[in-house]
Amino acid sequence: MKRYLFLIFVLLFTCIIYGCWSKRELTDLAFIIAVGIDKRDGKYMSTFQIVNPGNVAGATQRGGGSAGLPVALYTSTGDTLVEASRKASKQISRIPYYSHTNLVVIGEELAKEGIQQILDAVERNPQFRPAANIIIARKQTAKQLLSVLTPIDKIPANQIIKTLQFTKDLLGENVDTRIREIIENFSLDGKEVVISSFRIVGDWQKGDEQDNVRTIEPSARLRAAELAVFKNGKLVGWMKNEEARGVLWVLNKVKQTSVNIDWGESKEGLSYKVMRAQAKVTAKLKDGNPIISVFIKTEGDISETFVSIDFTDPKQIIELEKKIQQEIKKEVKEAVHTAQKKKSDIFGFGEVVHRTYPEEWKEMKKLWHNKYFPKLEIHVKVDSFIRRTGLRTRSYIQ
Repeated sequence: MKRYLFLIFVLLFTCIIYGCWSKRELTDLAFIIAVGIDKRDGKYMSTFQIVNPGNVAGATQRGGGSAGLPVALYTSTGDTLVEASRKASKQISRIPYYSHTNLVVIGEELAKEGIQQILDAVERNPQFRPAANIIIARKQTAKQLLSVLTPIDKIPANQIIKTLQFTKDLLGENVDTRIREIIENFSLDGKEVVISSFRIVGDWQKGDEQDNVRTIEPSARLRAAELAVFKNGKLVGWMKNEEARGVLWVLNKVKQTSVNIDWGESKEGLSYKVMRAQAKVTAKLKDGNPIISVFIKTEGDISETFVSIDFTDPKQIIELEKKIQQEIKKEVKEAVHTAQKKKSDIFGFGEVVHRTYPEEWKEMKKLWHNKYFPKLEIHVKVDSFIRRTGLRTRSYIQ
């Protein structure tokens, strides 16, 4: 009897641990590396950038892939994103596979209509990575952006992701927004979304030709552009250059950047290279009205000078630090002023008030973006420290 029970147990256990019932062969999968979403004639148009594995290595070795392109582009339309994805099976000979999708591109016109429905479909897909990057196609459709062949990184989606990462770390005017982060912001009452954008420089109509990766100067190139400002999931404006950096100062996302300082009669006579930056935002109530305080601390080096200055003089160093503080404070003020005009709290000031005064926030949250945020009193304090002045303390310019 025990023997029979043991055999039954083995059979049942074998059925439980049997793991090949849902197997899929690699040759049956279409690895989608990027998805572009536009809207045309009231329907969603999805663009899929699919990797040709056999051509990726060959394109790298031959410097352009004369034997074939490393990616292929397919487009399908539907009333919903799921329908558009399934209709793609009419063109693709393999099963669409999203587990390697690292980039989602949304067309500018569609972003103005709203992106909440898009992210709902993406989040429900168990294959989709919540850590995938999301960008806006500036002055182009998502399909046009994904059609450009890139010379250095053979897979265009990888070039966009790497460019976004490097410009965020070195310039401090862009942010690598992830799908998970946007969905979390949608669930908060006091914080709106900000997303980086990319645009095509040059002749976009020649971007999908192989000659675009065979010349020393490509006809079409991908470039990181402005920050897209959202309100209630809809695109409402743009920020660029120092104004965009002002947003990142507050969001505590500046790793390195370069701040130009006026000195005497010389405009932008010195350059201050920020090596470390830290921001802290606090809130307090005064007569029932919230007041936000932003404290930013930076540390960096003097990277370049076009004026005569003696770095051995402590008074001049102190004066330089004051000018750096004024410049950073001005950038933050300009960014906040622009956001207040658009009534979009991209800084998350409302969420800070919510955490600090949860009971009072219950009354404020309904009117936060239209009443409180546009007139919000904000105090900005910056503490900048010059760590090094370079190998030469007295410039030969003197």
